[in-house]
Amino acid sequence: MKCLVTGSAGFIGYHVARALLARGDSVVGLDNVNDYYETSLKEDRLQELSRFANEQGADYTFLRGDIADRAFLDACFANHTFDRVIHLAAQAGVRHSIEQPECYVSSNLVGFANLLEACRHGQTPHLTYASTSSVYGGNTHMPFSENHSADHPLQFYAATKRANELMAHSYSHLFRLPTTGLRFFTVYGPWGRPDMALFKFTRLMLEGKPIPVFNHGHHSRDFTYIDDIVTGVIRASDQIAEADPQWNSDTPNPATSNAPYRLFNIGNGDPAQLSDYIDALEGALGIRAERELLPMQKGDIPDTHADTALLQEAVNYRPGTSVKDGVGKFVQWYRAYYRV
Repeated sequence: MKCLVTGSAGFIGYHVARALLARGDSVVGLDNVNDYYETSLKEDRLQELSRFANEQGADYTFLRGDIADRAFLDACFANHTFDRVIHLAAQAGVRHSIEQPECYVSSNLVGFANLLEACRHGQTPHLTYASTSSVYGGNTHMPFSENHSADHPLQFYAATKRANELMAHSYSHLFRLPTTGLRFFTVYGPWGRPDMALFKFTRLMLEGKPIPVFNHGHHSRDFTYIDDIVTGVIRASDQIAEADPQWNSDTPNPATSNAPYRLFNIGNGDPAQLSDYIDALEGALGIRAERELLPMQKGDIPDTHADTALLQEAVNYRPGTSVKDGVGKFVQWYRAYYRV
């Protein structure tokens, strides 16, 4: 198949594009390579993708541009016909959305609207896009289920992602555009994001500095290793969303619709305490962390736990990487990449 992967210079986008190339798909990657975090890491991911594609003899094209630029995106769809679109480009980060919400409007709202229009007019067979576990916001009923309410976001990032889900439904309903939204739960692993806890903790511990542990370490997170995420993303993309014949407008199920629309949690399904996560990192590094215990940050959710039953049933999604193994693999990559 020919696949468009937006955000291909990003953490998840890089891994998804590489996996598609490895199985023989043709891939067009798209990214604006912004400076939200160090662009050198993004450029290195792009170089690694090009090298891998050349080794595989794979059909790979990279386009540098912004999805908020309607003319750029329209030109992309005018020059290519896609069997699948996997949309992973977005302005990420919970705290950053409190400080600079305008970035999220441009990328997550305007950019997503542009993509929906491009998919509509390009008659894309299936759009799969990234949402987030943060949409559950004020909901404290665990585990989080797609059947639960997601209407009380606690920060603007989550609000834009929830808006994406609603925008996608409108296009699925109006234009019969098949869409699948994936709510990611704390993804980690090699080539990860420097603004995420694992990356920050590793850097600080190797520098002999204390690590900031918010909520005094009492957070629990559904930490999900990147390889498990990639498998779920590609399987969900392969299976085109269809209307749910059992959907009832009197008792509407938020996870499905009478339009070709679906929502799935994509997580590990086995949350760990933040303190246990740090313990695993200490073991992998062979360094004892100096923990600076701090109160909860503004906008944080205390706990996350993914109910992945719907994704398991739909595409046989079975995450299998433990936190200990996943953190160990990240540390191995980090030492090699930064030569430490």
